[in-house]
Amino acid sequence: MLRRLAQGVPTLLVVVTLSFFLVRLAPGGPFDLERPLAPAAMENLRRVYGLDQPLLVQFGRYLAALARGDLGPSFSVRDLSVAELLARGLPVSATLGALALGLALALGVSLGGLAAWRRGSALDHAVTALGTLGLTVPGFVVAPLLQIAFGLTLRWLPVGGWEDGAPRNLVLPVATLALPQVAVIARLTRAGLVEAAGRPHLRTLRSLGLAPRTLALHALRGAALPVVAYLGPAAAGLLTGSVVVETVFGLPGVGRYFVDGALNRDYTLVMGTVVLIGVFVLVFNLLTDLAYALVDPRVRDQG
Repeated sequence: MLRRLAQGVPTLLVVVTLSFFLVRLAPGGPFDLERPLAPAAMENLRRVYGLDQPLLVQFGRYLAALARGDLGPSFSVRDLSVAELLARGLPVSATLGALALGLALALGVSLGGLAAWRRGSALDHAVTALGTLGLTVPGFVVAPLLQIAFGLTLRWLPVGGWEDGAPRNLVLPVATLALPQVAVIARLTRAGLVEAAGRPHLRTLRSLGLAPRTLALHALRGAALPVVAYLGPAAAGLLTGSVVVETVFGLPGVGRYFVDGALNRDYTLVMGTVVLIGVFVLVFNLLTDLAYALVDPRVRDQG
């Protein structure tokens, strides 16, 4: 695990470096307003925020501040720092991601198990079709369709807003985030169970007359390995995928701040979001390695 952590830190540094210089290639700046400021006022703002310095000097100062845990001030929200903005948005994004991942695991494993149990049946084909649909239809298409169907037509659920995390406000965003993950987990579970059912030790257990439920538990443990390996990228994907969902549903999460920062050329807010997502990806991958070692003793023994 220490080796994986040591490998992740340089990767995070590369991501921060590329993001720092790429975000400044976009036309415009953080203080380009509809009514241009006077040249003297613009120069003062650039000097106050250090934007008048060469890019390499700005980058060195940013890395030094980042090492102290300082993400800098926000250029577009003058009364709050980047850390304060992300602290406001992170609970929203974390709630959406956790609920979507839990729903995806519950539905994906259940559907994949049923499809493997009834292999070749209409249910199996339906689960396969659902998996293909969930992987091919993007979130920015699913979200408006759900809003039209359940918000505007049936009027069962609100089409957007937060309202302090009221459950009815979370249903459509969580469903939009969970759909592609349900598809992947269902396909991984089905493939894992089909492969596990043909392994010699399960054939031996079946010949010994073990109950179907016991056989299913043995097969499920073997099939869980690819699902566990996918959880890290899935959790990171839910956090980054919430950029679209939070924007469409008007939720005040990290993804919404990232979009606002990009539109307003708020360099520090964009960089703070990139750093936060990068750290979460690193942590999720480490947790996935730990979970994988718990499920498969061979990995733990090799470590």
